[in-house]
Amino acid sequence: VGSEMCIRDRVKTMAMTTDLEGRVALVTGACSGIGRAVALALAACGCHVFINYPGSEDLQNATEVLQALHSAGGSGAMVEADVSNEAAVIGMFEEVLAHNGRLDILVNNAGIARSAAVQDITLEDWNAVLAVHLTGTFLCTRQALPIMFAQDAGRIINTASQLAYKGAPGFAHYTAAKGAILSFTRSLTLEIGERNVTANCVAPGATMTPILEDVPGDILEAIRLGIPRGQIAQVEDIVDSYVFLASDRAGHYRGQCLSPNGGDVFL
Repeated sequence: VGSEMCIRDRVKTMAMTTDLEGRVALVTGACSGIGRAVALALAACGCHVFINYPGSEDLQNATEVLQALHSAGGSGAMVEADVSNEAAVIGMFEEVLAHNGRLDILVNNAGIARSAAVQDITLEDWNAVLAVHLTGTFLCTRQALPIMFAQDAGRIINTASQLAYKGAPGFAHYTAAKGAILSFTRSLTLEIGERNVTANCVAPGATMTPILEDVPGDILEAIRLGIPRGQIAQVEDIVDSYVFLASDRAGHYRGQCLSPNGGDVFL
């Protein structure tokens, strides 16, 4: 009977709304899509959320996210930085610390997508895609670790993709970056596994975000038909994985990858 009561109590606890009250989160690439949804979800759980945007061209989008966050009763601020630029990243983390003195959750989500066959990928495009996805994840993680070590607490959540596992024609630079993020996260975990700082990935499947806006309808339909669930995800299908990994319940998740993809890939 005692064990059954413990199980029931644990299920009830897990079913409760995640409480992240008082924690500070930084979400890169938070102007739209999954990053926007994650920022709003973390704020709804009680986090003070820093909304990262890369430059003036995205200021309006970032402002709209912050307004939506405040309208829902959340707490947050905007912080500008091109995550592929070392000096900008250092400045961003200095700003976060100056405002709040801590950082509990880092979501490395910034990314760009460009399409070309391998023989047509320019070195400029190759470097740009890897710089934002991979170098950005490295630079932000490197800045976050000393803060989290000093606190003896922290959650690092990196955005990968199910395409890191299955590949995609026309997106070799994108899939290479996402595969490298998975490997980076695993190596990081082997370095910090005994600490109270976790590093994990979320690898979303195809999701209706601005990245898919220019994809022709027939290609979107082919993608949908290839997903066992028969649906391309909405951002609401994705964000719970991030919230879970940010929570205390995910303390035993180390170097793992959660992939909400509708059955597109089995990890």
